[in-house]
Amino acid sequence: MHCIDRPGLTLIDIVDLKWLLAREGRHIHVERLQREPAYAQQCLGWAAISTSLPVREAGARVARGLAHLEPAAPRLPLPAAGHQGS
Repeated sequence: MHCIDRPGLTLIDIVDLKWLLAREGRHIHVERLQREPAYAQQCLGWAAISTSLPVREAGARVARGLAHLEPAAPRLPLPAAGHQGS
């Protein structure tokens, strides 16, 4: 298992979140959480809406450490040079 090396984020933080969410019936894949921004957002969303303070705190720690995974805004095509929209 490979853990992304980020200041302030440890594999323990991610595994802590994994097991805390598992107690709530939410099962997460550690490597996928680190690699896929949309999946990470889904998992962190579950943590954010949890009624458990330890789950929310663990989610916040992981979210800070995975901030580099936030997906970029979609790029819209630029109009062709000299072309004005209707």
